[in-house]
This record gives sequence, structure tokens and C-alpha cells, in this order.
Amino acid sequence: QVQLVESGGGLVQTGGSLRLSCAASGLIVSLSAMGWYRQDPGKQRELVATITSGGSTNYADSVKGRFTISRANARNMLYLQMNNLKPEDTAVYYCKAQVVGDPMHYWGRGTQVTVSA
Repeated sequence: QVQLVESGGGLVQTGGSLRLSCAASGLIVSLSAMGWYRQDPGKQRELVATITSGGSTNYADSVKGRFTISRANARNMLYLQMNNLKPEDTAVYYCKAQVVGDPMHYWGRGTQVTVSA
């Protein structure tokens, strides 16, 4: 069993920055792919950014150039640096992780990000 806990959300003005963190704990041998997703009420959860264990990244077009995903493998941590935030970035942000040898996809409970106009 793997637990993911997100932190770092909050209220920020348009153009501001936030850094989200996700701490993984539990029976972890090695984490493989990890990612950030977000969901606004009434909308489907959407991919924000993913990163492989080797550091290859993928971003949604809407956040390219503004958000940066990174990870610290030794500490089982995932990060999302969000710059130049816009009101449309407002959502609950979720961390997702996969573990080597485990077919499950694990999710955190989310952290709220609100960007005021």
C-alpha cells in the first residue's frame, strides 16, 4: 500500500506562483511514473504534467512554459512549480504515482489551488 500526500496549495493572485509537493510513503520499492492532475468541479480530471523515473517530462499544452514538474527519487517526493498562474488554473491538484512491479495507480487526496483575477 502506498500513501500520497499533497501540500502547497492555496490562494494566489493572477501572475503569482505556488509550489506543490507530494510525499509518497508506504511499501515502496521504487516509484516509476508520477504525475500531477487537476479537476475543477463539474469537469473531468485532466493531466497537468508527468515525469518518468528517468526524468522525462510531459506537459499539458495549457501549462507549458509556466509549470515545471520534478522529483526527488531518494526521498520519494514529487513537485510542481507553478508560475504565472491564471484563474483557469484554479482546481484541486492531485498527485498520482505508480510503483515498480505494482499494477496499481495510487492517488493522493488533492490540494486546492485558487487563482484570483
